[in-house]
Amino acid sequence: MFDMGVRLNAVCPGLTETGMLESFVQGAGNPDKLREAYRRAIPIGRLGKPDDISGAVVFLLSDDGEFITGQVLSVSGGLTMHD
Repeated sequence: MFDMGVRLNAVCPGLTETGMLESFVQGAGNPDKLREAYRRAIPIGRLGKPDDISGAVVFLLSDDGEFITGQVLSVSGGLTMHD
């Protein structure tokens, strides 16, 4: 039996402008080319920002998200969409 009132969701971030990603990009042979390739691969046309991820989490935790459970929310600018 399920415990009423318990919500369980997951947020899956896409490529996000963080120090870890920047370190990875800087280690590439051509960082600018790699950064541009990432940007072009994302349908929205930009890398994610940390606020994009935290905004999704805050929404799921808010009263507006109280009826959402059992979901996996991709916050990737459309990178994970399939044709």
